[in-house]
Amino acid sequence: MPRLVLVATPIGNLEDITLRALRVLKEADLIVAEDTRHASKLLQHYGISKPLLSLHQHNEHWRVPQLIKRIISEDLLVAAVSDAGTPGIADPGFLLVRTAVSQHLTVEVLPGPCAFLPALVGSGLPCERFVFEGFLPPKKGRVVRLQALSNETRTFVLYEAPHRLIQTLSQLIDYLGGERAAVVARELTKIHESFTRGTLAEIKSYFESHPPKGECVIVVAGKS
Repeated sequence: MPRLVLVATPIGNLEDITLRALRVLKEADLIVAEDTRHASKLLQHYGISKPLLSLHQHNEHWRVPQLIKRIISEDLLVAAVSDAGTPGIADPGFLLVRTAVSQHLTVEVLPGPCAFLPALVGSGLPCERFVFEGFLPPKKGRVVRLQALSNETRTFVLYEAPHRLIQTLSQLIDYLGGERAAVVARELTKIHESFTRGTLAEIKSYFESHPPKGECVIVVAGKS
């Protein structure tokens, strides 16, 4: 039976892949990857050799329809992976799933690694209700999003690249105030994993003297 399976892959520590994920990758007729070079390293680590096809934000609009037709016509089991974590969460995958669903193709999603969950749970901030914002818009719409977050009463989570962290913390201070409690989690599951806790002002001051490396997750307490 033709089907599409979204496979969550490690965000750092290669031991975090599930047994089910490894089985699906071994059984797949084709593996669709955000970056085939990155995926090749993971597959080689586990001794898996499968055909790879790139699918990313620059080609997905024309490649997805072709891929869905191929899955159905050739009766394929296709596994989709992103560079790290769960496909579709701040990574390519949404368009692929939406198109597959519209064509009544069986879609399975394997649970597994996702950066915002360990950051949120390990933050010490309330997490029974939360908002995942992903990456803020780089330009257009950024101010509108920040204004909305200034009134958000639930804990919210952002992704940010290290070279933009200070800028984002500065803007959060401008719109939320420097005394808002927050946490920046870096290099999750890796050797240099760290959680920097405090107010937004304190965290910004820390990273101004300790330039961050590695992808960052920002967790911010909601408005009281």
